[in-house]
Amino acid sequence: MRITVDIDDKKLKEIQRITGLRMKSPAVNRALDIFLREMRKRDLLEQVREGKTDYPRTNEELEQLGHYDPD
Repeated sequence: MRITVDIDDKKLKEIQRITGLRMKSPAVNRALDIFLREMRKRDLLEQVREGKTDYPRTNEELEQLGHYDPD
């Protein structure tokens, strides 16, 4: 989708630097992806803290899956 958006030049340059992408559109899209992922993580953590989730696995079960490395 094409849209016109006013973005502060300094912020755009910083986004390009942080993402390592020189072209503006890909850099902004990458920044949006990062932002959305972080917001989803924050929302999930908030639900966990508030006890609104019912995750069925124990720590031991997670460790057995091989995706957990405490060190």
